[in-house]
Amino acid sequence: MVLLPFLIHTDSPEKICVQLTHLNESVTLNAAIEYQGENRSLIDDVVSEKDLFTCIPFTIPKSRSQSTVTFITVTVKGETLQFRSRKSVLVKNSESLVFVQTDKPIYKPGQTVLFRIVSLDENFHPLNEVLPLVYIEDPKKNRLYQWTKAEIKEGLTQLSFNLTTEPIQGTYSVVAQKASGKTIQHPFTVEEYVLPKFEVTVKMPKVITILDEKLKVTVCGLYTFGKPVPGHVSFRVCRKFEYPATACYGEEAKAVCDEFSGQTDNHGCISKLVKTKLFQLKRIGYENKLHVDARIEEEETGIVLTGASFSEITTTISKITFENSDSYYKPGIPFFGQATHKTHSYCYDHSWVNPNYEDGYLRLKRFYSPSKSFLKIEPTSETLSCGSSAEVRVHYILTPEAVRERKKIMFYYLVMAKGIIKQAGTRILDLDKESVSGVFILQLSVEADLAPVAQVLVYTVTPSREVIADSTKFNIEKCFNNKVGLSFSPSEGLPSSDTHLLFRASPKSLCAVRAVDRSVLLMKPEADLSPSLVYSLLPVKELHDYHHGTDVLLEEPLEDCVPLKKIILNGITYSPVVEMNEDDTYSILKEMGLKVFTNSKVKKPWYCSTESHMPAQSRIIASEGLAGAPMYALRTGALDSSRIHATSSTPEEVTETIRKYFPETWIWSLVSISSEGNAELDVTIPDTITEWKASAFCMSPDTGFGLSPTVSLRAFQPFFVELTLPYSVVRGEAFTLKATVFNYLTACIRVSVILAQSTQFLAIPVEKEEDSYCLCENERKTVAWLVTPKSLGLVEFLVSTEALQNQQPCRNTIVETPEKGRKDTVIRQLLVEPEGVEKETVQNSVLCLKGESVKEKFSLLLPSNVVQDSGRAYFSVLGDLMGTAMQNLHQLLQMPFGCGEQNMVLFAPNIYVLDYLNKTGQLSEEVKSKAIGYLVSGYQRQMNYKHPDGSYSTFGPRYGQLGNTWLTAFVLKSFAQARSYIFIDEKHIQDALIWLSQNQKENGCFRSSGMLLNNAMKGGVNDEVTLTAYITIALLEIPLPVTHSVVRNALFCLETAGNEKENHVYTKALLAYAFALAGKEEKRKAFLVSLEKEAVKKDGSVHWQRPGKEPEADLPYYRYKAPSAEVEMTAYVLLAHLTTQPAPSQEELSLASLIVKWIIGQQNPNGGFSSTQDTVVALQALSLYGVSTYAKSGEASKVSLQSGGDFQQDFHVDPSNRLLLQHVPLPQVPGEYSVEVSGKGCVYLQTSLRYNVQPKQESAPFLLHVHTSPETCENSKADKVFDIGIKVSYTGERSVSNMVIIDVKMLSGFIPVKSSVRKLAHHQVIERTEFSTNHVLVYLEKLSNMTLSFSFTVEQDIPVQRLKPAQVKVYDYYETGKCGAEGVPVSDCGELDSWTCLGAMETHSCPWLLSLCIPGRGTSDSPALSLPFCFSDEFAIQEYSAPCTTGRVHKNK
Repeated sequence: MVLLPFLIHTDSPEKICVQLTHLNESVTLNAAIEYQGENRSLIDDVVSEKDLFTCIPFTIPKSRSQSTVTFITVTVKGETLQFRSRKSVLVKNSESLVFVQTDKPIYKPGQTVLFRIVSLDENFHPLNEVLPLVYIEDPKKNRLYQWTKAEIKEGLTQLSFNLTTEPIQGTYSVVAQKASGKTIQHPFTVEEYVLPKFEVTVKMPKVITILDEKLKVTVCGLYTFGKPVPGHVSFRVCRKFEYPATACYGEEAKAVCDEFSGQTDNHGCISKLVKTKLFQLKRIGYENKLHVDARIEEEETGIVLTGASFSEITTTISKITFENSDSYYKPGIPFFGQATHKTHSYCYDHSWVNPNYEDGYLRLKRFYSPSKSFLKIEPTSETLSCGSSAEVRVHYILTPEAVRERKKIMFYYLVMAKGIIKQAGTRILDLDKESVSGVFILQLSVEADLAPVAQVLVYTVTPSREVIADSTKFNIEKCFNNKVGLSFSPSEGLPSSDTHLLFRASPKSLCAVRAVDRSVLLMKPEADLSPSLVYSLLPVKELHDYHHGTDVLLEEPLEDCVPLKKIILNGITYSPVVEMNEDDTYSILKEMGLKVFTNSKVKKPWYCSTESHMPAQSRIIASEGLAGAPMYALRTGALDSSRIHATSSTPEEVTETIRKYFPETWIWSLVSISSEGNAELDVTIPDTITEWKASAFCMSPDTGFGLSPTVSLRAFQPFFVELTLPYSVVRGEAFTLKATVFNYLTACIRVSVILAQSTQFLAIPVEKEEDSYCLCENERKTVAWLVTPKSLGLVEFLVSTEALQNQQPCRNTIVETPEKGRKDTVIRQLLVEPEGVEKETVQNSVLCLKGESVKEKFSLLLPSNVVQDSGRAYFSVLGDLMGTAMQNLHQLLQMPFGCGEQNMVLFAPNIYVLDYLNKTGQLSEEVKSKAIGYLVSGYQRQMNYKHPDGSYSTFGPRYGQLGNTWLTAFVLKSFAQARSYIFIDEKHIQDALIWLSQNQKENGCFRSSGMLLNNAMKGGVNDEVTLTAYITIALLEIPLPVTHSVVRNALFCLETAGNEKENHVYTKALLAYAFALAGKEEKRKAFLVSLEKEAVKKDGSVHWQRPGKEPEADLPYYRYKAPSAEVEMTAYVLLAHLTTQPAPSQEELSLASLIVKWIIGQQNPNGGFSSTQDTVVALQALSLYGVSTYAKSGEASKVSLQSGGDFQQDFHVDPSNRLLLQHVPLPQVPGEYSVEVSGKGCVYLQTSLRYNVQPKQESAPFLLHVHTSPETCENSKADKVFDIGIKVSYTGERSVSNMVIIDVKMLSGFIPVKSSVRKLAHHQVIERTEFSTNHVLVYLEKLSNMTLSFSFTVEQDIPVQRLKPAQVKVYDYYETGKCGAEGVPVSDCGELDSWTCLGAMETHSCPWLLSLCIPGRGTSDSPALSLPFCFSDEFAIQEYSAPCTTGRVHKNK
């Protein structure tokens, strides 16, 4: 008899077992496998012993295909004995086991995902492997980042990925692709989770029966650091009706309820016994659930949090089921199984419910043995632990028929695990000493190699060649050979103190450790790395039948049937009955997945009888071997009678969601173990007061993988102080600063609480100050000061508490002083803002010197209505024209970033800066990693705005918004150019290109789709040409060749348009650059010559503007700020001048320098411009100019800045610091200053002035009305929680406005209720809402003259006295109808459309394209508007106050 598993893995040690008995001659034994076109011998031996039992190891090499069915032939030859058998086996290639570990299961936007990829072989030894691809996939299945050829060394690699601050929320995956093409996915969740101070839990039984008279409900409040919450609890217990009655009766018609309340005890809990009589558990018509809703209001702060739970009500009092039971019986041998008692289903009887008691059923089969001899291995339900020796008890009955004359019976046994024969042996039973029925014992040594399931087979062969056998499975503990130990020493400590992490593992192991806040594991325990997870990767845990996954081995053909003779007795014919419900030894071997080659009897004979009880079709299946279904089904498919009684309403699965705050991962590192088998890691405990959970896995080449148990470290502080203060206040407001001290110790302590004095604020204690306060166990004390800030900007508060060594007793108990952590100090900052609205003006200049020195004077002036002390000014010096932009890549514009187009301004400039620094040889690792970081996050964020068809739009595929031609071209070009720096999924580029080509018309021009932001000009401008020029530029910058069909057709459209007489200056600028890129030199020159005629030349600079006169700036020193379109078209002209082969001429470069001078004069303090498009195009043009003119030289220059007073500052600029932004605040505003520059080379100077003015309502194209609800203070809550209602409509000349932003600033100390703001996004017109520190931004797709009303709730976070009103602004994103500003005739504005003209709020500079309108001059009667802007037609502003700021009703301002 030869046994081997039907499934053989290549490149791994396998065994084949041979047993020969009762031999009378020497024989040749041969086993061979037909593999890869040849016969490979597994055994070739001459056997001369009478009895033999041995297991022979073998391995076979890797196969070309993943899995193959092949044949093994076993032959035994002697003089008289001839045996040959050929059977099929399945050969599969071994796969590495790969898994991914992330540092946390859930992340907040903006966090970094750290992850490891581990590769092991099937024996859990580390492998070296190269993964062709590893990538991060977002919930929409976009690839955000990828690593190619990720190399796993010694079983491990570590990688990381940064999430953006506004990612798509949902389930992401780390996907690792193996060389075989298989992928491994590891999910993690990204969502905003709030940070509750404490958690409310409701404890009650999961299930109660209809006979229960009482149930206990416990409600507890625990802080996240594990201490009880003092406060008031109230909860309701309800049983809802199945069908609620009419609404006339209010709440009572929905449910029967009972209410309870009280204070929390020392453990933060309250328990009540609820009598169930009220809820009529035995009546129907109700839901079969009792719900509890609880709320706890924290003492002193009044913060309320809620929790809920429920109990199922069941009618089934008891029910019996069978588990782990034998599926057949053997006469004379004990039967093993378990009957368990569970609860289940309902049974209704009219309007009353009856208790229900259910029975269980189990169907058994008979076991076939012609000699009536049997074996039975006694099963055990418990898991066997590693390192132990287990007793396997075998029951036997041997009949004289089976024994005959033999005195010694030989039993054979095999142990299989993971589909491989691991152990084998024999056991001799001496019948002289033992009886023919009884029990014998086998010893099984349990080690990691038998995990997770050991399949044990015991058998013997009788002289009549009958095989008597049995098998069973033992569950083995999932353990590893590398025993890993981990411990903290000490295991608790103060925040910021040191501790040691001690490792034990096999010598020379490499260990990977992580430590995270306990609440991480509370949220998703199953996501944690555990032995079960590692074992679940095994391709085979146990073999079972002759099929594995999708591979099926055909059933062996049946032997010839035995003919059955009918018996005729007294004229009646009797047919023998074939019992099909019967198992044999072959079914045991097959169930274990063993192939058997034998000439003994393992199969029950089958009879040639038509009247078989087995249906004909299943006989066919059994013989043709479709997975041997009936055999298998009959063996295990005991009829589940419990199904018959199940009725509709089964209890639903109860899943509890636990939401906790956890900080970053604390430890994530690799540690090498010494040759002694230990290591130590010194770490500092973080500041969070919590419990940290750490675990490690280790890998050694000798003992393989090992996993430590999870260990804890408690970050503990005897007492600590918390400060409550608002995010910001307006100067003149006062607020209460509260310091709360918590005592954690079991003893009483005396503490002092001190607020450090400062010149920045005035603080008066609210109650009489004491030297020290008494605090006993779990108590807290709040000390408060009334604070009035005196200075603007960030004000720092420092509060320190100290446990005093004081002899004075506390309430008759002796005071203890903690040994550690006697002092706790907290520093918090508060922003103090000036009243009114912020303004900013900027002056830039470029000075290029050849050795002489240049002197300039400038004065800083403020308008008459400026808010006192709000003026502040800065002066900065740079040696490189890209310097400012490079320092501020993340904030080039001061505006909201909520759209697909604005996001690109965070993306594209990085490419130009990287290109520039690369080509000029100034790229440092630091700048490179920063810019690449912004590119990766910009790419990730842009996925929010992608449509399924490949296009992009401002808000993404919501509300049926169409893809935007213009934006799609912009994204396509930027993505294509970014490819040289970061991973961009080629699919996004192809999708966008295909979508654009579908929008190309016959004549080569492009169809406009979606809202065209850059709808540059109306009247005399062919929009289609401008758009086509823009797209052509994008395609050529990818770069696509001129011969590409889309480009070729587009150029045809442009050439046709170029031949027309009149083109707008903006269109000409685009056309000039498009032809420059296409290499059409004559066309480029022709357009540049034509543009030259329209250039505006003054003050040694050149620029282009739309037809019309240039306005003057209000303040004599400041240059007027050009509209964004003019910056954009001037930048296109500059690009056209610089894009020529082989390189621009000296003449072109000198003209370019004049253009650059003007462009730099328009830069804002962060290096951007006033809007997105002008910023992107101008930075691209400047970087190209920088590359063309960059000269490596040692030239140095010096800048001296002096004030009329005694202020002086010198700046030095040389090649070593040319990228350094040298920045200094100016001491006097207003004031007179002078600058002197000497030396050689170019320097870039910038002065920026900021100040606040009181807002003033102007005529605007919007009507805005803001009100608070309630308007009066009837109830005490109105000053803490109220609604801000906003009514807004468009009153301009067009039918609808363009996109609009409503910016609502919070009153000091108030915060928006986020859920109420998020609900606004369900509103039809509202596209998006955003929170930015103390503002709520609401984006509207458009506004018409229909009034839009909406409201959201704000709540007081911290009380502030003398509240100043806050502003609400509404402004148009990108359109202004006309400019009816005083003193400027309308016609002068030109018929311009689609450009922003931001009103009085220059600081919130317009999110998109700044005004093409001609700014109105501030007149004496509108002193608030003393800066250039076009206020008339752009925006409305209104202030609102809290309903009850001063105890009387404030009419809304």
